[in-house]
Amino acid sequence: MTTFELKTLLIHRISEINDVSFLRALKTILDTKTEAGVIQLTQDQLEDIIESKKEIEKGLFVENNVLDKQVRQWLNAR
Repeated sequence: MTTFELKTLLIHRISEINDVSFLRALKTILDTKTEAGVIQLTQDQLEDIIESKKEIEKGLFVENNVLDKQVRQWLNAR
């Protein structure tokens, strides 16, 4: 079944449903799928990102490959 055929079938089947609770549940699923590309951040998360950017500008970070090496050394020392 092609994408177009599946969409057509679903549209037809949904148009026959009269159960409001079920339709709301479907809407929730569809809203979640269509909004998946947009992430809503809290104010705390936004502030953390701003602080992290400031730390990066000051050079207060460790590159991933360096950190991986440090972790491997730490694990081998145990």
